[in-house]
Amino acid sequence: MEQIRSEPTASGTQPGADPSHARGLEVRELSRAQRPWHTVVWNDPINLMSYVVFVLQRHFGYSHAHAEKLMRQIHDEGRAVVSSGSRERVENDVHAMHGYGLQATMEQEDRD
Repeated sequence: MEQIRSEPTASGTQPGADPSHARGLEVRELSRAQRPWHTVVWNDPINLMSYVVFVLQRHFGYSHAHAEKLMRQIHDEGRAVVSSGSRERVENDVHAMHGYGLQATMEQEDRD
């Protein structure tokens, strides 16, 4: 017996498939890909608070007041988001923070 395969239509869905369901999946995938990434700097027992302020000013160009506010958040809450943007930019920022001896990770914004 010969098997009959249906080819996808121009919209990429199988004939008879619910196109609104397929569009919903595409939109969810697209929205996840468009979510910004964040550089998170973590508190550590090694680096001086003044050094963290220096690094934030030097690397990101933040004012002393803004860098100090972020440092306070890192110290008091254990972490702070210090930059946001594309995955590539945040990867570079995390790598730079490691170069300065700071503990940093990246995370994608959660909009669920």
